[in-house]
Amino acid sequence: MNDAISNNLNWQSGNTSVHFNEETGESVVRLHGNKIAVVGEDFVQIFDGGWQTTTTKSRLNAILSEHAIDGECVYQKNFKWFVDKFIGQAGTSKVYNTFEFTDGFMFA
Repeated sequence: MNDAISNNLNWQSGNTSVHFNEETGESVVRLHGNKIAVVGEDFVQIFDGGWQTTTTKSRLNAILSEHAIDGECVYQKNFKWFVDKFIGQAGTSKVYNTFEFTDGFMFA
């Protein structure tokens, strides 16, 4: 999946697919046919596809680990989804803000 995104390719395996849109230069990632991410040259936008499952979260975190800033992620606490987003540096430490997950959340 991440190789297809990085190399602007169309790809499918099992329940996951990547479609590269040549006009926009963006890759759309789908899980079971539901859009879960759009990856552009300088952003990652994430969606739950209507299903906040372990598999969806796993795919999103795989995308973020490859195409976002190190440490940005989606996680679950008390049955709710949250996102950690990089906001800056404090000396040598990266600083993140935690947000409640919302469909269409953007990482720049």
